Amino acid sequence: MRIIYRAENIIDANLVKGALETEGINAFVSGAYLTGAMGELPVSNLVSVMVSDSDVERASTIAHSIDAALRQAPEDDPDPFAATLPA
Repeated sequence: MRIIYRAENIIDANLVKGALETEGINAFVSGAYLTGAMGELPVSNLVSVMVSDSDVERASTIAHSIDAALRQAPEDDPDPFAATLPA
């Protein structure tokens, strides 16, 4: 198995995993339980998504497109829930 995506958090990792599984690629989230040990120190590169060696190329393409979408979302709409919350 190889790492194809290093996530900032568990939610992003599971989004990528779900998208991969929708495309028929088995994926595994590694390090999900390590984030519970975080304290006040900044921690990075704990959570990653892994796939089998034979799926790396196809899975990397999917993971990169999801990562790009996740990075774009806040810039396009800084507060997506503003219209749905009462004043």
